[in-house]
This record gives sequence, structure tokens and C-alpha cells, in this order.
Amino acid sequence: MTGAVPATSRGSIVTHLYLNTTQPAAYKALEGLSGEAHAACAAAGLDPLLVELVNIRVSQLNGCAFCLRMHTRDALAHGETTDRLAVVAAWWESQYFTPVERAALALAEQITTMAVPERPQPDRDALTDEQAGAVSWLAVTINAWNRVAITSHYPVH
Repeated sequence: MTGAVPATSRGSIVTHLYLNTTQPAAYKALEGLSGEAHAACAAAGLDPLLVELVNIRVSQLNGCAFCLRMHTRDALAHGETTDRLAVVAAWWESQYFTPVERAALALAEQITTMAVPERPQPDRDALTDEQAGAVSWLAVTINAWNRVAITSHYPVH
């Protein structure tokens, strides 16, 4: 499979695709969305350290080692302390975090941990790499839009 590496964790039969290579335009669009989100944080007056704390906590919840490493390094570069980084996984048990940070971390957790029932594993051979990449991006983007809509409490008529 081009652009894929075998999955070795959680017993998944689905290969891990490098979505940046299987669907580069979708990846670039997500980069743009991320840039807009960061710009919105800056425009809202959120401290860059808070942005990194949220990135770290969400990455912990999602089990993303790549993002944990990247955002921990970024937080340290912005002047974050090792004490606060050591306890961000249990922020509510610590007195290190401000009310704004606590609220942001709680909101990020609420958005990230929306419950979904367990489903059977898909038949990986049913999709080509291109199709799997496209469906993966579709799932990524609808997750983003779902979370925007749920967080925003858009009315449903």
C-alpha cells in the first residue's frame, strides 16, 4: 500500500495511512483550518501557553504521541514549566492552573470525549488507498464540523 504503514496497536486490521500524501489537498485545507483556529485564539486574547496546554490535553485524550511530543516541546519553548506539564493530565487535581486555563481544559475535554458506541472493524480490502484516504478525510472533516455544531449549539428545526 502506498502511503500506508501497518497498524500495530489496539489490534486494528486497518492500516495507518499518511493522509498528507494520500489526499494532500484535504491535508492542506485542515492546515488552513488549524491556522484559522490559532488565529482565533490569538484574536480572542488567549495566551499561547494555554493553546499548547489544550493541544497537549486533547492529544493525551486521543493518545497521539506525535502531537504530544510536538506540543510539549512548543510549550517548553514558550516558557511552560515542567511542573505544570507533569500534571496537565490531572489538571483538576492541581492548583497550578488559572480559572481560564481550567475552563479551557474542561471545554476541550468535553468536545474531545464525545461517546461513540463500539463498532466492528471494517473490511480493509474493500477500499483502495485513495478511497480509504478520502473516507478518512471525510470522517476527519465531519468530526470537526460535528464538534463545531455541537459546541455552538446550533438550533435544529
